[in-house]
Amino acid sequence: MDSKEYIASGILELYVAGALSEQENEQVYAMMQQYPEVMQEVLSIEAAVLSLTAATAQKDTTAVFDSIKEKLQLSDAKEAEIPVIPLKKERSIFRYAGWAAAVVLATGLLFTMVLNNDLESEIEMVRAEREALKKQIYEANSDLTAANDLLNVLRTKDIISVPLGGQAVSPESYAKVYWDKKSNNVYLDLQGLPDPPAGKVYQVWSLKLNPLTPTSLGVIDNFTTDTDKVFDLENANESEAFGITLEPAGGSESPTLEQLYTLGVVASNP
Repeated sequence: MDSKEYIASGILELYVAGALSEQENEQVYAMMQQYPEVMQEVLSIEAAVLSLTAATAQKDTTAVFDSIKEKLQLSDAKEAEIPVIPLKKERSIFRYAGWAAAVVLATGLLFTMVLNNDLESEIEMVRAEREALKKQIYEANSDLTAANDLLNVLRTKDIISVPLGGQAVSPESYAKVYWDKKSNNVYLDLQGLPDPPAGKVYQVWSLKLNPLTPTSLGVIDNFTTDTDKVFDLENANESEAFGITLEPAGGSESPTLEQLYTLGVVASNP
């Protein structure tokens, strides 16, 4: 049934009068949402009902009745002698239909406002979730790309792998250095080190053994915030060993040997 046939069916008049079931009211409301002309027809019927209600409302007839009494020269005493026949007051269905329609219309508008607010909230929530998911996907893709790049580097035949074992201050610690001599880079896997205490950082050293000559490669400032604990530093030295010490924030000019956490010797020098 199209909107014209629906309007001509007379169901909208019953809707305004409040004479429909809950299911029928929902059907009418759905048609109002779908077809603007149905909504306009309901508003027109409502306006007509309210106008008719106002037109049929009782008027104050006191002044008119007093004028008639005066013209007929009726005193209050004579008036008392005239038998009064009570009239049965008729109630117009339209008077109540107007109020019912107003309540139905107000309820419908309130329901629409609440529904719209809920939908807007859900839309904003979905948008926020979508943006968060896009960010997670982007970060995951970036991490995957970086991991693949690192894996490709570590698989090259020129990489020198140097395991670093725990020392007296922390025997359970361990680390691993991957040294790319062609690019002068070292890649550090520091998963085996504990988080440094507040105000302390790990410092990485390149060592010449005879005589013992340490050269700082840098400090690991973001150790606690990095999830995979893989770092890269430049190393243009002819390293014979690598060591990691715990130093005050900012690093030290020379290693604190009492805080040497890991140490490893380069097995060969290609």
